Amino acid sequence: MDCVFCKIIAGQIPCSKVYEDDNVLAFMDINPLAEYHTLVIPKEHFEFLWDCPAELSAAIGSALPKISRAVQKASGSDGCNVLNNNASAAGQAVPHIHFHIIPRFENDGVFTEWPAKQLAPEKAQQAAEKIKTLIDAE
Repeated sequence: MDCVFCKIIAGQIPCSKVYEDDNVLAFMDINPLAEYHTLVIPKEHFEFLWDCPAELSAAIGSALPKISRAVQKASGSDGCNVLNNNASAAGQAVPHIHFHIIPRFENDGVFTEWPAKQLAPEKAQQAAEKIKTLIDAE
């Protein structure tokens, strides 16, 4: 496999590891948005979150709070972003599920504006119903 994260898991590429268990590996991002920027990945290769089995998603979800808490305490940050990008349209650069834990400080200039839009209540209800129908179909 030519996945850089799979190579890190296999020990073929070094990393600054901060956490590891049977299912999850966390390490420092080599192109961080902030000091202490940490990546959390499943050890099993899946490109997108929606392809990840529920048990593995649960293992990732269980690891994220403790790693986030440690990143926040170690960095002394005021908060953090926990982000997951799926597909290149969403900014996913490595085709392996990964979560970014990015320490944040007041007025740090990272993600200074979220381009939020207004959504009419009827449009929101239509979207909710469509999503609910698809969830119920799984």
